[in-house]
Amino acid sequence: MHTIWKGSISFGLVHIPVKMYAATKEKGVSFRNLHRKCKTPIKYTRTCPHCETEVPWEEIVKGYEYADNQFVLMEKDELEAVMPENRKSIEILDFVQLEEIDPIYFDRTYYLGPGDHGDRAYALLREAMRETGRIGVAQITIRSKQSLAVVRVYEGCLVMETIYYPDEVRNAAAVPDVPGQTELPEKETTMAQQLIENLTTAFDPDRYQDTYRQAVEEVIEKKVKGEEVVEVPEKKPERVVDLMEALKASLEQSEGKKGAGRGKKKAAK
Repeated sequence: MHTIWKGSISFGLVHIPVKMYAATKEKGVSFRNLHRKCKTPIKYTRTCPHCETEVPWEEIVKGYEYADNQFVLMEKDELEAVMPENRKSIEILDFVQLEEIDPIYFDRTYYLGPGDHGDRAYALLREAMRETGRIGVAQITIRSKQSLAVVRVYEGCLVMETIYYPDEVRNAAAVPDVPGQTELPEKETTMAQQLIENLTTAFDPDRYQDTYRQAVEEVIEKKVKGEEVVEVPEKKPERVVDLMEALKASLEQSEGKKGAGRGKKKAAK
């Protein structure tokens, strides 16, 4: 794994040297924009529309638009002057229960490995958090941005997950047309709950695949080999207007899947 950050975890007067690694890798099919006429990749340039010329990096300055087309300029040394001092430290502020933090706050995940001569202190923090069932709420500065984060244990490794500050999470009350407390027929509620029970299983991430990415990769592979690409006919879902009928049809379908699953388990035994 490639080290993307070096620093320490600090809580109280304890400092644990750590190295940070990306825990996730977003997968997708990447495309380049080409000129259809000659198949050449399109080049993007930094151009000033006022001067009508390409602008080199040394002539670019950061500006904050405080009003329409009105900017205040911020120089590099001015931004560095207000940079937090703990830029190389994951400073744990509090310890809390993981269940207290709603998933809407979570952003990115990073693995934390022990730094030089930090094995014992690393193991100590890991075991202490594991035994108490707590996670650490911390602050860290990465690439000139101060982030809120949590430090927790995952499969024997310390991980840090950046989380959003409260003012970065939009108020759910601002979502338009959300129905309030609604009186629902008991039969519909019971059937909806039964459908959820039928579709409930232990979470196994290997069961879920990015079928769109796989299909795109297959098409690309066929094109590279010069094979003809045949369009797959679109599977149109049955249109059920009545909510009760939709629940009944879904329940029948889920019962069938549940029965098939039990059959496979018996056969495996």
